[in-house]
Amino acid sequence: MIIIPAIDLKEGKCVRLSQGDFGQTTVYADDPAQMARSWQEQGAERIHVVDLDGSLAGSPRNRESIQAIIREIDVPVQVGGGIRNMECIETYLNMGVRWVILGTAALKDEIFFRDACHVYANRIILGIDTRDGRVAVQGWTEETSVSPEELAGRYYNEGIAAIIYTDIKKDGMRTGVNIGVTEALARTVSIPVIASGGVAGLRDIKRLMDIEESGVAGVIIGKALYAGALSLADAIKAAAR
Repeated sequence: MIIIPAIDLKEGKCVRLSQGDFGQTTVYADDPAQMARSWQEQGAERIHVVDLDGSLAGSPRNRESIQAIIREIDVPVQVGGGIRNMECIETYLNMGVRWVILGTAALKDEIFFRDACHVYANRIILGIDTRDGRVAVQGWTEETSVSPEELAGRYYNEGIAAIIYTDIKKDGMRTGVNIGVTEALARTVSIPVIASGGVAGLRDIKRLMDIEESGVAGVIIGKALYAGALSLADAIKAAAR
């Protein structure tokens, strides 16, 4: 299982939100590129980057910061937030981004999403963010009636590289990963699922390891790392057993 540190970008800074609330923002670093370098030096094999401003605006807003991250590190980077057209995908991939994450587009523009999956096979990750069991889009500000299993079922066979499942109510709260829903979702598809939201400590890593055979291939960690509740080295060690 791969441990993936998160870098959320807001106004060029590395921040964390609580439960997706843009009004509950904590700034952890003024230089996201140096933050990425630090995670790489501590053993990270992949970095998860989200353009929070872009997710609300519907187009990239922190491209310069993402470019700086790419230049600073050697490990693969996955990027999401405000990616709504093929030109944006191509720009990011040409920049050196390994995978782009599409969430809102999967519900708002199915034709674009499917075209992206076919043109950029295995370079697209489906981001499924839920609140109370239903998918939320547009920077988590718009709730839908769609379940995570339904959305995954539409696209899992379209050549996507993975699914990132986030429980919004747990994100940034360090209250524990939603193991049940994560495992259930993983068992409905035949591609890797990456858990996100709520990691509090090593116990969550061990619980995810227990369901790894269901298809859970990784976990994104944010607040627990930044707050010092969990070290990246310990998380990687626990996930390597």
